[in-house]
Amino acid sequence: MAEERSVSIEVVYRGIFQKTLAQRICRSVVLAARKRGHTGTAFARYGDSPERNGVPAKQFAVVAADELELEASMAKYEPSVVDVSIAVDDTLVKGVESWAWYGRQPIWKPVRANGWLLVTSDKKPDEVLAQTDKAERPYTLGIVPGGASFAGLWVYKDDHTDFRVLGALAKILPQWIALDDAKAASLELAKGDQSAVASVQYGYDATTMRRVKDGEGTSGHEVLQFKKPGWTKMRPGVIVEARKPGERNPYYKKYGARTMRPVVNFDTCIKCTMCWLDCPDECFEVTPEGHYEVVYEACIGCGICAQVCPVKDCIVMVDELKFTDNKDKWQLWKTDHSKYNSWFEDMSGVSADPKKGASGSVPPNANPAANAATNPGADPAANPTTSAGGDE
Repeated sequence: MAEERSVSIEVVYRGIFQKTLAQRICRSVVLAARKRGHTGTAFARYGDSPERNGVPAKQFAVVAADELELEASMAKYEPSVVDVSIAVDDTLVKGVESWAWYGRQPIWKPVRANGWLLVTSDKKPDEVLAQTDKAERPYTLGIVPGGASFAGLWVYKDDHTDFRVLGALAKILPQWIALDDAKAASLELAKGDQSAVASVQYGYDATTMRRVKDGEGTSGHEVLQFKKPGWTKMRPGVIVEARKPGERNPYYKKYGARTMRPVVNFDTCIKCTMCWLDCPDECFEVTPEGHYEVVYEACIGCGICAQVCPVKDCIVMVDELKFTDNKDKWQLWKTDHSKYNSWFEDMSGVSADPKKGASGSVPPNANPAANAATNPGADPAANPTTSAGGDE
């Protein structure tokens, strides 16, 4: 690595919710590297519609030994191979489908053999790896302490995620980013705030590494790949069949944009239709009994349903990494109430019995802070669109 002439780093982030964070990480990388005499640049692949909502998007930082090497690296509009990939939301390890036509891709796909995948997470490396696609080549998984930071386009949640990541990069790429340079760059970016320096040191010290071998990870995620004809085989006219009423497009799935997902207590649902009416993605289906079932393949996890639901704990937003599939759950409730309610309680941390909930459980919709302390899996405050969300 010491003899390499350039290093490329990508930051995978959740669209406009984390746009500013991704920009700051890439810029801080270049700033720190320049202090050692290297040259570099930071750039985005797209700057418009693909960054909407929670859709995964990418920004890059390329650092090189000299201008000639940098120009050669920049000739590749999008690096197909990177030395380091950084995911600033641990649910991105379930795979990313940035702009629909690629299909879902493993988060490690562009990482070279023996490269690094850094993930900001409050979970242990093995827990994160359990939700990461099975490795096809070895790499090192680094866990940068901290939850997903929604430092978005309009509101920047300054929790020093960028500085912790910079510290982690100094740990794995000392030949390009020296720790002292990372601290100096952070101090400059933070306009003299010494706490930024402490955060760089914390990222350097606390980031845990786990070597990942071929075959480690999960094969349980849906394989979502498409065959594209290519422009030489396209017909002069293309007919796209419309969906029939009540039918969903089997190829248009939006769950890759999700950090949290709603779980529903059908026993307490009053069939008011509010979730169905307010869902921006029309992901609710009406059941024969008049309940509203979440179609998880269509849900982006915005949390609006949980906000508008008038019944306490009827819809609870839960950390996406707690789930291993996208199967809809109403059939389970229909056939086995007890089993469904156990599943609901296990996922949400909330009692399915409203009497028990009223007498002792912590209602997450009512008190996010208290709930986060007792039940980290169900944390509405982590959702950027809830009333207690990070962007507010």
